[in-house]
Amino acid sequence: MTDLTGRTVLITGGARGLGAEAAKQAVDAGANVVLTDVLAEDGEATAAALGDRARFRTHDVTSEEDWQRAADFAVAEFGGLDGLVNNAGISTGQPLETLSVDFFRKVLDVNLTGVFIGMKTVIPLMRERGAGSIVNISSAAGLMGLAMTGGYGASKWGVRGLSKVAAVELGTDRIRVNSVHPGMTYTPMTAGVGIQKGEGNYPNTPMGRVGEPHEIASAVVYLLSDAASYVTGAELAVDGGWTTGPTVKYVMGQ
Repeated sequence: MTDLTGRTVLITGGARGLGAEAAKQAVDAGANVVLTDVLAEDGEATAAALGDRARFRTHDVTSEEDWQRAADFAVAEFGGLDGLVNNAGISTGQPLETLSVDFFRKVLDVNLTGVFIGMKTVIPLMRERGAGSIVNISSAAGLMGLAMTGGYGASKWGVRGLSKVAAVELGTDRIRVNSVHPGMTYTPMTAGVGIQKGEGNYPNTPMGRVGEPHEIASAVVYLLSDAASYVTGAELAVDGGWTTGPTVKYVMGQ
């Protein structure tokens, strides 16, 4: 049911981490994939490793012109566009009072405005195809108040809300829009700040561990596919239960 044969998917932030894994799983499911990122060298290498059904294009998600060029490229290479994964983003890690206004605006521009421009750009192309699926990557920080996330948390709450607005507006066009909310996930980037894989390394979640990219990407591919044909406006937490609540042992201080 997660067969994507014959479909074309554009994935932003696809050079590495979650975006690269989502691209791999989409290609494995039969899709043609256009990866975009500002990391050109990593992006080219990722696309090359995925084979003939993958392409890479440098892409600034805050630019309307870049979005149109990326969409036109997907159509030129593969004949149309059926799926979009808005994955590109940047994060914050400091208290509100020390976060500069300029950086707050930059985070919202990439994480939220970029998602808006992307949806606005691909909607006409999906209408031409008669259907489509948009998957917006939000965060556990878009489901709860999370200290030290400032602009990141605000942007991810915005992505969550924007996804619901789009789902309501586009349902009769057979364009589904859903958000995915990863918890702490082990990637090369998070490994650099001390995140570790394995049981017991994240005790304040019910599952007691961080996620891995393939687990998040599986949810993305599910939402892109006909297995989720009656799913729109949903917010899918893939977080080991983190946003559900702390474990009993954690609550009791053990």
